[in-house]
Amino acid sequence: MSGLPAATTVDDPMTPVGERLAETASRLFYSRGIRAVGVELIAADAGTTKKTLYDRFGSKDALVVHYLRRRASAWQAAALAHLADHPEPGPGRVLEVFAASEDWLHVQRRGCAFVNAYAEVAGTDHPAMPVIRAEKAWMRELFTALTAEAGYDDADRLGTQLHLLYEGAVVALTAGDQADAVDQARDAARRLLADR
Repeated sequence: MSGLPAATTVDDPMTPVGERLAETASRLFYSRGIRAVGVELIAADAGTTKKTLYDRFGSKDALVVHYLRRRASAWQAAALAHLADHPEPGPGRVLEVFAASEDWLHVQRRGCAFVNAYAEVAGTDHPAMPVIRAEKAWMRELFTALTAEAGYDDADRLGTQLHLLYEGAVVALTAGDQADAVDQARDAARRLLADR
């Protein structure tokens, strides 16, 4: 629906080499961590040179920002596509965000790329910080928009509470190894929505 936030867009066209570098960096940053992956490894794994990487992206920090923007775009598009398959406003549609998350996390074994990145760059002036915060704000906005669409009066407060359940579930599922975390959060969200 039109009241939902638009997905982050990444509209910088790239050459095939640039795309290969971006895909390689995304895979390595997500699987190994930002600090553990150097530009030498990215370039070698992509079959190119450090000079080419710097020519395309300018710096490792800029490549990290690109990686996170692409992940935000991919996750947000997946969440919105899932919601498009469940267009009827109401509590059920709100709860579908948890189902979308469950599908996404099924193949994203290291959990939230933004939480992982935050753990590495928090407390610095790294240019990824605004991207990390924007993704979290987008999720809160999504829950707020869905609760407003469903007719809840206190959509801002309720959206924030649902967002906290969602974020907790993601961390508990991955870092906490709690297999039923998303189910538990969805049940808590269902009760929260029913109590309104």
